[in-house]
Amino acid sequence: MKGELKMDVNEYLPLRDVVFNTLRQAILTGEMEPGERLMEIQLANKLGVSRTPIREAIRKLELEGLVIMIPRKGAEVAHITVKDMRDVLEVRSALEELAATLACKNVTPEHIDELKTANRVFEAAIVSKDVVAIVNADVTFHNIIYSMTDNQRLIQLINSLSEQMYRYRLEYVKDARTHSILISEHNDIIRQLADKDVEKAKVIVRQHVNNLGDRKSTRLNSSHIPLSRMPSSA
Repeated sequence: MKGELKMDVNEYLPLRDVVFNTLRQAILTGEMEPGERLMEIQLANKLGVSRTPIREAIRKLELEGLVIMIPRKGAEVAHITVKDMRDVLEVRSALEELAATLACKNVTPEHIDELKTANRVFEAAIVSKDVVAIVNADVTFHNIIYSMTDNQRLIQLINSLSEQMYRYRLEYVKDARTHSILISEHNDIIRQLADKDVEKAKVIVRQHVNNLGDRKSTRLNSSHIPLSRMPSSA
């Protein structure tokens, strides 16, 4: 585990939920790495809690596909596999194209200004080299586009993939070679939305998602991670 786990105690949440959120965030940000074992006693000592909320949190993490149970070994952080990533990205690509189509119909000058501001924040995050800040800025940029669709069902569907996508995004932006590509693609997306060019907007968002999948697939294939180690849902 990288660094020390820090639990943000929320007086309005049960302790088991606070523990769950802490472990979940550690996995999503890469603080707890794929294949790392989740030892109940060790985690309980680190967080200053009993083993009961740790055990409950691990069960919930397993249901989300972030943790897997290994016979005679216990729980460990689930690996990201090529198959699971491709499944999620295929769905995301279709949803992103629909979002771009609807956003083109609803776009206003204010939306474009908001996107440009978000992209400047994204560029500043890249300069900082803080990968978590980069991912969060990227999420904010895309959330603006989703809000432009004015379609709550679509937004809910996209949000249901957000946590799985967060892990892929984090791995992607660790490679500094992707940063200029991301900035360029964001600028292209803004231009096509401003022009209300649906077809070009769909092409660039599809390329934007596919680039994430192509580079991540190469890294996963080179690491020889076995597909059987990951549950069927990413």
